[in-house]
Amino acid sequence: MPIDEAAARTAAPRTREISWTPGDVQLYHLGIGAGVPATDPRELRYTLESALHVLPSFATVAGGGEPGVIRVLSTPGVDVDLALVLHGGQTLTVHRPLPVRGTATVTDRVTGVYDKGEAALLVLTTEAADADGPLWSEEARVFVRGAGGWGGERGPSVRSAPPSSPPDRTVERPVREDQALLYRLTGDLNPLHAEPGFARAAGFDRPVLHGLCTYGITLKAVVDTLLDGEVNRVRSYGARFASVVYPGETLRVRMWRGGGAGTSAGVGRGAGAGAVRVAVSAVERGDAPVLADVVVQHD
Repeated sequence: MPIDEAAARTAAPRTREISWTPGDVQLYHLGIGAGVPATDPRELRYTLESALHVLPSFATVAGGGEPGVIRVLSTPGVDVDLALVLHGGQTLTVHRPLPVRGTATVTDRVTGVYDKGEAALLVLTTEAADADGPLWSEEARVFVRGAGGWGGERGPSVRSAPPSSPPDRTVERPVREDQALLYRLTGDLNPLHAEPGFARAAGFDRPVLHGLCTYGITLKAVVDTLLDGEVNRVRSYGARFASVVYPGETLRVRMWRGGGAGTSAGVGRGAGAGAVRVAVSAVERGDAPVLADVVVQHD
């Protein structure tokens, strides 16, 4: 069996120190499509160092290096082929606004190993803190195809019914042909997003966009459309990756104020918080869902 459940669950937490600069923040924002139009004051908040604000999803790439979906593969008891790995979902809780420049201690630990039948599901929880206390918490859910079926615990479901009412707002966001090539400069060098041969071996027609890039594009759309561009109003954000996005496609982002019924698993709701439910689809593929169970909690 490529995954030793007991070894992965009992593996010791791993701690490292990370740091980032305004340039890292700007690169991330450009990687998720910020800066169009380049002179728009609303976009300059993401691209100009003198006006810079940090979109909370920057936490998923802060410090560079491998993202959680890759880091979990070096856990004791996990020995799998990268081509079989899919990012299933991501949640993020922001404890206070992220600084444009910072140093933090980050601790990873595996908090779940589940048997989904045809696949295994690994859950990696990450906590980040600096000298002033906790900064953010995140959770990456990672599927390994063909690694299930050992009779283990199936784990909780994160799926919920989408809102039945018409969305309050709908926006479209084009994905550049070179979006994945740009985004991978933030640290995720998985060849699935750049090498056609690797993508075909993994079962895709061509390289796909990073799930966390779609995740960032979506949060920016919500912040810019419903939160007046105020990045610090975001408290938490969760999404399930329903399908891949191909560079060059157009994302349709539907938003419901108030959150509708239910919330995404792993995303808490604090006192005084509002919520936005979101669904994201690929326009050119008949509105095929690409992000589902999306909830943004906000002040």
